[in-house]
Amino acid sequence: MDNFNVIIKPLVTEQGMHFASEKNAYSFEVHRKANKTEIKNAIEKIYNVKVEEVRTANRKGKPIRRGRFFGKTADWKKAVVVLKPDFHIDLF
Repeated sequence: MDNFNVIIKPLVTEQGMHFASEKNAYSFEVHRKANKTEIKNAIEKIYNVKVEEVRTANRKGKPIRRGRFFGKTADWKKAVVVLKPDFHIDLF
């Protein structure tokens, strides 16, 4: 899998910005079939940083309703990447 296909987008939230400043941890939405090694390699290549730890979580989609039709949003995978102390990512 290509490095740019593994990482879908960074998750910029209040909690994510707090973790980035306090714990040097960044959140990303990643491809559902990507494993921790692929995520680590992709982050290191794209952002030129050294990764210390990767945590992943599979997130279930939320139920939605359009008129009388029911469905749900797509399932997705979240990765929290902890960087080594000397590195950081400038998202904005």
